[in-house]
Amino acid sequence: MLAVAVVVITIVIAWLAWPIHEHRVSRVETRLDEFMPLWQFSEHHSIDVAAPPARAYEAMRAVTADEILLFRTLTWIRRGGRSLPEGVLNAGKDKSLIDVATQSGFRTLAEDVPRELVIGTVVKRPEGPRVRLGEDSFRKPLPPGYVIAAMNFLITPNASGGSTVSTETRVFANNEAAGRGFARYWRVIYPGSALIRRMWLRAIRKRASAILSEGGNGTRGPLSASR
Repeated sequence: MLAVAVVVITIVIAWLAWPIHEHRVSRVETRLDEFMPLWQFSEHHSIDVAAPPARAYEAMRAVTADEILLFRTLTWIRRGGRSLPEGVLNAGKDKSLIDVATQSGFRTLAEDVPRELVIGTVVKRPEGPRVRLGEDSFRKPLPPGYVIAAMNFLITPNASGGSTVSTETRVFANNEAAGRGFARYWRVIYPGSALIRRMWLRAIRKRASAILSEGGNGTRGPLSASR
């Protein structure tokens, strides 16, 4: 039993200390590529939706926290059970999760309806004068010590007549110390983060199907309990 524990601990330590590497887009194809062409940490998930891009986009903009399976449980764990102001980690019941995000720390960087939405935020900032988050934060160098993140939803027509909805998150640390610090955090929260995004996509698919069945008269509130 002790030997197993030692092996597990060794694997965890190695995982947390695993070197980080930079990635760069070779060709700008999305608005996310435009705003975040360089990153060290990322995740990507996608799902096929039996609805055209306009309906899928509408659903993406409308999904609330309560429509995402396990969202409240995982964000409660993430914030350590603390009571926080309304935000992504403590979302209200009535607003879409995208609206909650952009009203509590995230900024809309691009919105090309019905193809792509990109939002971004500062994850970590160094001590000293604060730099106001804006589009320029993702277009020009920031003082050393910043960690910035951008996330998109990309919707494209697929061969079956519906849509493929994907979401990608990229995180860039602009110096080595910030990168090392964020790497440890990322490797701890990644499993929960990935699960939330997969469940988020499933909620989009469910809502898009409901909007389609209503003939496009869906609203940006929660789905009714009958669904």
